[in-house]
Amino acid sequence: MFYRDERLALFIDGSNLYATARNLGFDIDYKLLRSEFMRRGKLLRAFYYTAVLESDEYSPVRPLVDWLQYNGFTMRTKPAREYIDAQGRRKVKGNMDIELAVDAMELAPHIDHMVLFSGDGDFRSLVEAIQRKGVRVSVASTTRSQPSMISDDLRRQADNFIDLDELREVIGRPPREPRPTPARDDGDAAPDTDERG
Repeated sequence: MFYRDERLALFIDGSNLYATARNLGFDIDYKLLRSEFMRRGKLLRAFYYTAVLESDEYSPVRPLVDWLQYNGFTMRTKPAREYIDAQGRRKVKGNMDIELAVDAMELAPHIDHMVLFSGDGDFRSLVEAIQRKGVRVSVASTTRSQPSMISDDLRRQADNFIDLDELREVIGRPPREPRPTPARDDGDAAPDTDERG
């Protein structure tokens, strides 16, 4: 439930949202996503969090980061770390949970409703802390994929759950051809070839 006079802020866990949309078979159109939530309330800020692989000459997520920066999103990035695991696979590590939590706590006194685009159960404590400050929290993820992309604890803690699949017609577009991606640790930012979809 959204109210037109509510002050809203979006907090987008980039790699988590990308993986969720990909599992549902569509790509996110971030311009449409921002417009949808501007329609639902007074959108004060839309944060986007992602780790960027700086070691490559060309980082595939860089065009998305640049586009979002020029189109009303507040970007939070940090360098991803690349390493080779015991099986010789290339892995990338770059978790942005702390940055998201700090921004949410700082902005809480200025908003009425936080929308978190992530299904990561690590955010349950953050959601609870934001709620104690009098802010309503909606979580956007999905239960319609196998496996479900949202932690049960996070879903129970939220005031409102938005199944991303229900937003498909509003903020989605058909997926692009997939490109090969390196293996990654669960819960870490992906060097996804195209988070924007």
